[in-house]
Amino acid sequence: MEYQNNLIETQINKKLAELTHAQKDRLAFIDFSLQFFGHVARTDLIQRFKTGLAASTRDFSTYKELAPDNLILRHQTKSYHRTDDFQSIFKHDPEVILTSLSRGFGNGISTGVQPSEQCFDAVRLIHPNVAIIASIMRAIHNKQGVKCGYVSVSSGETERAIVPHSIVNNGHRWHVRAYDRKHNSFRDFVCTRFTYVDLIQGPVHVHEASPYDQQWQQIVDIELVPHPKIKQPRAIEMDYNMSDGKLSIQLRAAVAAYVLRQWQVDCSVDHSELHLGCQLALANPEVIKLIENISLAPGIA
Repeated sequence: MEYQNNLIETQINKKLAELTHAQKDRLAFIDFSLQFFGHVARTDLIQRFKTGLAASTRDFSTYKELAPDNLILRHQTKSYHRTDDFQSIFKHDPEVILTSLSRGFGNGISTGVQPSEQCFDAVRLIHPNVAIIASIMRAIHNKQGVKCGYVSVSSGETERAIVPHSIVNNGHRWHVRAYDRKHNSFRDFVCTRFTYVDLIQGPVHVHEASPYDQQWQQIVDIELVPHPKIKQPRAIEMDYNMSDGKLSIQLRAAVAAYVLRQWQVDCSVDHSELHLGCQLALANPEVIKLIENISLAPGIA
């Protein structure tokens, strides 16, 4: 079986090598849309690449020649839908995909980031499995719930039924914001801790959608200043491009505590957390009462 799959992959790669970059770009868009959104239409291709109807029809014909089991045309919607036998013909790098999705991913082609010998990034956590990301994105895009296996630090692996509405980079790792049907509340789920994700057919309940996620809809104003115990506050002002010694940012309440933790903002009343490496302090502590998971932030008792 593995030999057969490798042979098919080799044949596909050989055919792809014969295409122009522009053609591969359009086929990658089809492949990406099927994998992460579950469907794609000729109008999507035309709108994205400004091609004609005949050209988009040829692109779909070429894709079907390469991967006939990946998609099926539904005449009532005039769009192609992902099949259960879908196997991506392009390799999508998880880091590029997540970053691109967060910025409005368009063309589908993702290539791994080549590390520079002169410019280095910090070591990051392992990125989530592409198949997991794709399943969650399809659920979000099509407004569906999912049944999934999830491993938590406290209870190990359990089966959950959740309704995801966003994938978020909290500065430390990627997580899913979703309605948890077990606890009847919106919660955060770390992307790397899913063992499997299966779509649940049927519409979700109104109260499970993002407009009812109060912490997601709540926008909070965070005011940051150099920590009062820093001897040279101008250095911190320059680091964060502060104006008049202050930086004001607006954040969703659901992610605010993660940012405060990532930036090591001292949120204690007397700003006593300098020993934890805090170079910033929260100047408007009254905002704390608006953030449910504020316990994640430094200095919160």
